[in-house]
Amino acid sequence: MHVFLEVLTVALVASAMAMALAHALELPGKLRLGRQEYFVVQRIYYPGFTIGGGVAEVGGIVATFVLMLTSSSVRFWLVAGALAGLILMQLVFWVMTQPVNRHWLQDVELTAPAKRFFATEGSAGSPLPQTQEWTALRNRWELSHVVRAAFAVLSLILLTTSIAIHGA
Repeated sequence: MHVFLEVLTVALVASAMAMALAHALELPGKLRLGRQEYFVVQRIYYPGFTIGGGVAEVGGIVATFVLMLTSSSVRFWLVAGALAGLILMQLVFWVMTQPVNRHWLQDVELTAPAKRFFATEGSAGSPLPQTQEWTALRNRWELSHVVRAAFAVLSLILLTTSIAIHGA
């Protein structure tokens, strides 16, 4: 049972990392896009990344927490570090990324679940100033994914190190 938990946790955390890292690796190319092209490209992310990232990130946090509860000694602290990285990843999303998503999507027709997730339905408007330059929002959104990718990579390294130590 413990091996299953380890494999599941690594799979979920690796999936969360892959999505965050994909966003980060696109940064150089996306910075070359003009406003119109950027927004066309930006909208392709929301369906797949919302579902996949949400499942992988929340599942990864839960699985890592359970793994931490079953660990001891040095392994406990490595898994706890991985969990902290995943929680920080979420914090960056809700503080840096989500306000930009909400701002950009307030005039876009979304499905009911997407409206709930992005909090565009019945909202009092964007939490960001309407006059904020689009490049500042783009830079905030892109930087948030670089930071999230760094936390995700750190979490995966700490998690796999804990498993390697446990298996040694």
